[in-house]
Amino acid sequence: MEHTKKRVLGKTRQSLKLLVLRFRTVIALLVIIVIFTLLSDTFLTVQNILLMTRHVAINAFLAIGMTFVIVSGGIDLSVGSILGLCGMIVGALIDVGMPLPIFGVVIYFHTWFIVVIAIAAGAVIGAVNGVIVTRLNVAPFIATLGMLYVARGFALLSNNGSTFPFLNGRPSLGNTGFPFLGEGNILGVPVSIWLLVAVALLAAFVANRTPFGRHVYAVGGNERAADLSGVRVRRIRFRVYMISGALAALSGLIVTSQLIAANPASGETYELNAIAAAVLGGTSLMGGRGTIGGTIIGSFVIGILADGLVMVGVSDFWQMVIKGVVIIVAVAIDQLQENISRVAAIQEEKRG
Repeated sequence: MEHTKKRVLGKTRQSLKLLVLRFRTVIALLVIIVIFTLLSDTFLTVQNILLMTRHVAINAFLAIGMTFVIVSGGIDLSVGSILGLCGMIVGALIDVGMPLPIFGVVIYFHTWFIVVIAIAAGAVIGAVNGVIVTRLNVAPFIATLGMLYVARGFALLSNNGSTFPFLNGRPSLGNTGFPFLGEGNILGVPVSIWLLVAVALLAAFVANRTPFGRHVYAVGGNERAADLSGVRVRRIRFRVYMISGALAALSGLIVTSQLIAANPASGETYELNAIAAAVLGGTSLMGGRGTIGGTIIGSFVIGILADGLVMVGVSDFWQMVIKGVVIIVAVAIDQLQENISRVAAIQEEKRG
């Protein structure tokens, strides 16, 4: 009887530990909100919440794409540079158009067609990453690290390291309205937040309700088993890098629109924030595990932490230290959760 009671108590404690670990990101978010609310009177105002959510959206787009890549067993270090390059593509198309020296003309595209071009460019760069990883068998870390430098180099070359300022466009050319993407509101809510909701819902649907989503988890969980069961592993990996590139481009559009200027340095180190948000949200760096909902919450933790530290006057240097500690702790807790789950599974198997 006593042995049975101890066994039940041990199992209950283990279940509670796993429950706390699974909801660690939500707990961390609530703690951060409480702390900054106590430290700043303006922290929980509607205006500040909307502002912080706009900032979160930029990282969340990157983190959603990163989640697909990491769940499939890869990594994408190039998203920050893709963001910067696609922003410069937009700046060039609005500011100087597309010159055709052969015909002696310059083509200026409509604003929303420029948006499509930029997202397509991001998807193409992601596709190049996918080809390098799947066809040339280059490790994802090395392939995307190389693309980080290539994309950033092209961003700098596009205007000799200078920005494309004042991207308001000209009515006579039909390329006005770009700032609306980053600064506009619909029903009092910023456009970038509406986009975040739409992208998050679509990504969650794809991840949870489609064969493609199930195959992404299968490839990341056990590539060999997925291959033997008929999953086209190369195609899945190719597509997740395309998704990551397209979402990085979307993030670049939002940043460029908010600044109303294209800066070739935009997005530097953003890939680290995206990885941190995904890992904080429960995405395993080993692949096969992660959720879009968790990644969104992780993005809020990273974003609110950064904005809150600015509001209470913490220096940029300490912000870097704190962010680094958060990333290390997140990975350590993720590993702890895996260890506890593994031990629980072994014990359950022995009892069976």
